[in-house]
Amino acid sequence: MLSGRCACVDRPPGPGSVGGVLDVIGYLRRLGLDDPGPPASAALTRIHRAHVERIAYNTVDLQLGRRTTVDPHLAAGRIVATGRGGYCFHLNGALGVLLTALGYDVRQHRGGVWSRADEVPLRPFANHLALTVHGLPTEDNPDGAWFVDAGLGDALHEPVPLRAGAVRQGPFTYGVVPSPALAGGWRFRHDPAGSFVAMDFESNLASVNDFAESHSVLSTSPESGFVRFLSVQRRDAGGVDKLVSCTLRRIEGAGMTECELRSAKEWSAALADVFGLTLDDVEADEKAALWRRARTAQDEWQRSRNRG
Repeated sequence: MLSGRCACVDRPPGPGSVGGVLDVIGYLRRLGLDDPGPPASAALTRIHRAHVERIAYNTVDLQLGRRTTVDPHLAAGRIVATGRGGYCFHLNGALGVLLTALGYDVRQHRGGVWSRADEVPLRPFANHLALTVHGLPTEDNPDGAWFVDAGLGDALHEPVPLRAGAVRQGPFTYGVVPSPALAGGWRFRHDPAGSFVAMDFESNLASVNDFAESHSVLSTSPESGFVRFLSVQRRDAGGVDKLVSCTLRRIEGAGMTECELRSAKEWSAALADVFGLTLDDVEADEKAALWRRARTAQDEWQRSRNRG
């Protein structure tokens, strides 16, 4: 396994970055992968698919009251130890250090997810860490630049060429175009069935520190959806599984099935069976509190909808 490369990679901190020891073998084991081989577009696709299928986008640790940082090595360590990454800063940060350890040319960028016409990307801060990978030309993508993102929840299943065009993945159609809001940047257009409209990102390189402020706000503000609701999302070839509080959805293009999880038992089973979140490191009283918090948020949401 990993012939010619290190199973554990020690990355000392540099300007604007953080360092740590990455357990490459443990990470790949979480992804269900053996040695993916040297950098190549096909190998990158296998890694990306495995990541979004096996490491769910989630806010479990925030709901448990466990503070996290944007240190990508800490996020990678959490994935290896528990199978939980977190949201975009953690998932893409961890994926970035894994790909770098495997020899890929990975670059990170400040991005902004938006859902309303009056929203301006990157204002008041970058709310998304976007990744690109370079140096992997193919017949269909001769420039060799790829948009890679395991942190958009219900979006990409595999990398897409970093060039203008429409992309079909399973039941969803995405678009990549030059950003009209960020000079030299790019815009990823989500499928109409998705949870947001688009994500714009800069072409300039970003450091870990560029996301510290936004993570602090998004993970602590009472107004943040990450703080208010338990959210879990997992992408596969056929569609998306989503859990918000106690509502479980399966989305396959225009089709959607939905059910409300009414007991702690079926709610815990969905976390484990659908999303791979067994919460083995969480004490029984913490699990009970997590369920009560999700149930309370669900009841409050239902009451507000009835009032409306």
